[in-house]
Amino acid sequence: MLSHEIIFVADLLAIFSVYLIINLSLNLEFGYAGVPNFGKVLAVATGAFVMGVLPFTLYGMIIDYGGLEPIDDNIQLVREINDYIALHPETAVGVFAITLIVAMVIGGILGLASAYPAIRLRGDYLAMTLLGFGEMIRIIGMNYTPLVGGTLGVSIPDMLSFVPNEYRFVAASLVLVGFAGLAYLLVSRFTKSPVGRLLRSVRDDEVTLQTLGRDHKKIKMKVLMLAGALGAVGGLLYASYVEGVVAFGYNRLNWTFLPFVMIIVGGLANNKGVLVGTFLFVVIRKLVIYYNDALDGMLPFDIIWLDYLALGGVMILVLIFRPHGIIPERPQKTRQLEKG
Repeated sequence: MLSHEIIFVADLLAIFSVYLIINLSLNLEFGYAGVPNFGKVLAVATGAFVMGVLPFTLYGMIIDYGGLEPIDDNIQLVREINDYIALHPETAVGVFAITLIVAMVIGGILGLASAYPAIRLRGDYLAMTLLGFGEMIRIIGMNYTPLVGGTLGVSIPDMLSFVPNEYRFVAASLVLVGFAGLAYLLVSRFTKSPVGRLLRSVRDDEVTLQTLGRDHKKIKMKVLMLAGALGAVGGLLYASYVEGVVAFGYNRLNWTFLPFVMIIVGGLANNKGVLVGTFLFVVIRKLVIYYNDALDGMLPFDIIWLDYLALGGVMILVLIFRPHGIIPERPQKTRQLEKG
């Protein structure tokens, strides 16, 4: 049996990894390119919904379900698939890889769809339009039952069923940490390249960029596609980790506004700042949840509000004393020409 401390740390690292991937994608859009994507939940929910649908279809080509339906006979079907995965781990890896690729493609396509208002609108109008995009997918998921079970949701196969039970929880956390580390390295290399300076120019001065022959509209479209694909990875990994998809859980608070708070507190257009801001907020939230029972009755208000008050308090303090975030964006200096 795993100790409570190991379970706490493993769960913390898993949630941190998911949010880090999502926050890195949001930082590309808002921190670097200046696009206030208040519909970030669109990409996250897309990845989760793909994870809630596609594995059943793929395993249906391999296993004879005997007339079982993914929605109506969900629990029994998941049990049969998990038993098959335990004996055929290579199949589980292949199905997961295909599901991941499909989620990224659909996330990128939806990012492209949301890019059309992004290249025509600015400021509050753009933010509200993207917010509407994010709400649409949650409403569809809740009301169209054949997708992911409507308001009840669906359980999904455990892709690590081949791992012994006592190690499965830790193994799942390590897989998520690996994905987060890979995403961090790729995004860091991407933003440190000349592309990073190009994205900052889109954010800071589109007119000057156009005079240099660059099309800011195409740049925004590409970054929204990339960020959409990356956000879908985060949603897929979260759904896989909790082994279920409930459309109601993909709301704008947890998957849009909290990521915005994390990257603003950590520092916009700075991947290290995003890492620090994400870790700070996830740790605070996990500690509040972990010590809920111990603190209950000691506070003059209901314990359920402590989470939001603690996070809000940290955000206010950081914005007062570090208005540009814990790790502010580094200024990009132009190299001077050597005098000959």
